Amino acid sequence: MVKVVEITEFGDPSVLKITNKDTPKLQANEVLVENKSIGLNFIDTYHRSGLYPIPLPSGIGLEAAGIVKEIGSNVKLLKVGDHVSHASMPIGAYSEMQVMPEAKLVKVPKEISFEDAGAITLKGMTCEYLLHRAYKVTKDDTILYHAAAGGVGQIFCQWARAIGCTLIGTVGSDEKVEIAKKNGCDHVINYSTQDFAKEVLEITNGKGVDAVYDGVGLSTFEKSLEAIKLRGMFLSFGNASGMVANLDVKKHLAPKAIFFTRPSVMPYTATRPELELSADRVFTAMKEGKIKINIAHKYSLDEAQKAHEDLHARKLLGPAIFIP
Repeated sequence: MVKVVEITEFGDPSVLKITNKDTPKLQANEVLVENKSIGLNFIDTYHRSGLYPIPLPSGIGLEAAGIVKEIGSNVKLLKVGDHVSHASMPIGAYSEMQVMPEAKLVKVPKEISFEDAGAITLKGMTCEYLLHRAYKVTKDDTILYHAAAGGVGQIFCQWARAIGCTLIGTVGSDEKVEIAKKNGCDHVINYSTQDFAKEVLEITNGKGVDAVYDGVGLSTFEKSLEAIKLRGMFLSFGNASGMVANLDVKKHLAPKAIFFTRPSVMPYTATRPELELSADRVFTAMKEGKIKINIAHKYSLDEAQKAHEDLHARKLLGPAIFIP
């Protein structure tokens, strides 16, 4: 039997339930993975709450790292014993064992631990496309990143620092200011007590930033538009504070001819070459020391409800994982 976290209805963290299921059976192109480390991500809360609806009943979780235990008859890329990770559908990473399509798994270099791989695959590939493809950041850019002390923020800020750009980060409390600075921010603003748009314009001598990276959503949207430069880029990749309900092209984008994109991991890893490119860049950056993982908390699967509660309460000062 395999321990699994499952939901049968949408709602608050209390809908997360532990159940035991038979060991999954494989199709020809599938791989059975024994999960050693499972990532905790905000998208998990969107699936749980129904903000991003999924068919029910369902497992939960999109990110994990582990060992290949069994392969289907047509599997060519992997063998039993390989270290692998993933950051994509099918949903169900909160589980001791998981069946995944071969095409969705990437090999993890042996020098990278399961814990680090489980904490960075989704977040790292998010940072990869944000910094290198959705908007290619250069050392001459000045950029604004919201939630710079969070799980994705820890990785993003380190990688941005390695590129050499000027990085302005926002945080939600004074205790997170030093964390953001340690992560790599040149300037840090507490958006709960300061007008971050005003502060950004002061830092940039009234010009604004080349790009805004916003995973917070509703509470930062309007001010982010003020902080961006003429013909700048707005990258909206999450909604931790709630979804932006209305994007008015004439009101929000036209006055400064702002470029707006809503990127996510799946469109940027839609093909096997893109997936391998993204994962390779992440793991290479780790091996080169550009990114170091500081895991904020480790939960058991039995603590899934608490993990989601902590995530909502912004208690986590960095990436968190489940250890099955």
